[in-house]
Amino acid sequence: MRVNERIRAPQVRLISAEGKQIGIVSVKDALLGAREQNLDLVEVAPNADPPVCRIMNYGKLRYEAAKKSKGKARSQHLKEVKLRPLTAEHDVGVKVRNIRRFLGNGDRVKVSMIFRGRERFHTELGVSLLNEIIKQIEDIGVVEVVPKLQGKDLSMLIVPK
Repeated sequence: MRVNERIRAPQVRLISAEGKQIGIVSVKDALLGAREQNLDLVEVAPNADPPVCRIMNYGKLRYEAAKKSKGKARSQHLKEVKLRPLTAEHDVGVKVRNIRRFLGNGDRVKVSMIFRGRERFHTELGVSLLNEIIKQIEDIGVVEVVPKLQGKDLSMLIVPK
């Protein structure tokens, strides 16, 4: 985003601080108008012809954008649900209900299938169970990281739609 003297176009479509369209003016005139109001000239649509610029407080714009991105990052937590390949059908249903609740709250969910002893030789049981879980939650979540084997664990990551 270009600001003040970094705007290269000779003419711009200017929008005032109140949001009213002023019209097409030269960059010099737009900069003078912004300086009179102790504000910045910010290029909001550089690909338009002529580029669209707005008179605003650029520091405030950057602060609000940073605050918004921090809020999004803070609101998503990673929850983990652990299973075994021979988990009973009802217990899997309870785990799926928990996954749906976590996704409904906007959290990311890591589903881990833990293999012990001889179970490690039958990873296809774990893969089929994870695929069944994917089918049950596909209306509310999307698989971001497909099931992959890491040591004794087969895990996948599901994010809300």
